[in-house]
Amino acid sequence: MNQQLAHAYSVCRGIARRSAKNFYYGFVVLPSDKRNAFCAVYAFMRHADDISDGPELGSQEKRQRLNDWLDAAKAVFAGKSTDDPVLMAVADAQKHFKIPINLFEQLVHGTSMDLDIAASPDAPAVICRTFEDLHQYCYYVASVVGLVCIYIFGYEDPKAELLAEDCGLAFQLTNIIRDVKEDSGMGRIYLPEEDLQRFQLSPQQLTLAALAGETKPEQLKPILEFEADRARRYYESAKWLMELIDPDSRAALWVLVEIYSRLLKKIAERNYDVITERIRLSTWEKLAVLCRGFLLRLT
Repeated sequence: MNQQLAHAYSVCRGIARRSAKNFYYGFVVLPSDKRNAFCAVYAFMRHADDISDGPELGSQEKRQRLNDWLDAAKAVFAGKSTDDPVLMAVADAQKHFKIPINLFEQLVHGTSMDLDIAASPDAPAVICRTFEDLHQYCYYVASVVGLVCIYIFGYEDPKAELLAEDCGLAFQLTNIIRDVKEDSGMGRIYLPEEDLQRFQLSPQQLTLAALAGETKPEQLKPILEFEADRARRYYESAKWLMELIDPDSRAALWVLVEIYSRLLKKIAERNYDVITERIRLSTWEKLAVLCRGFLLRLT
């Protein structure tokens, strides 16, 4: 690896270390070439997320900047030189691990899916009408990440692709449950409308829970428990996926699944009260998982 490329990967590792709150723990137990590739892909995604989340731009300008970012990446994938360390590193990772370019297109599309949603606490928007709609949404914002991961992990059996999609869905469902208060505070409801109706909840009740605490946490327990049961079924796919990826990557997948499934377990132990405080794993809890991951890597 030449000095310029080594520096590019170093920049990406720094971005991942600072920002990838949970995923970075999985990166650490990988061989160096795979760890570098993950950090490069993460840095590419982080830049797209930062464009989408930037409060100073309108949705049209954000979409244009996302398209420009994707076009720049595709040009570098095709052989154009660049001084951008993230694009340099992600292009090297894409070539080395033969990651399909259409997955990067889908990653960027996933970051843009919320741009045109006009939502506020006074007029909350239910993003998905049915679970099938949510499944499709989660494909772009999470399952595509799982597909990129397995190209870096290494696999041969095509069944790994469906299992990776399921893992991404399990992670995203966990995030949606954890972030009900924060999302509702912005007027965005990711729980499916059909599930809200099943449990006799309105979008307004969720925003009241977020902003004024007028909705009791126990009122949300039935629907959150319902979604958590769904997530647990998708976590089962990880057990099968573990057997289909390269042995030197299995510890990394185990760390990621263990962190997210422990987060879901902690939410359940708190009786699904995601209103009183944001539930997260402590750094020490994550480090304990990481230590076990290193032991798995050695065995």
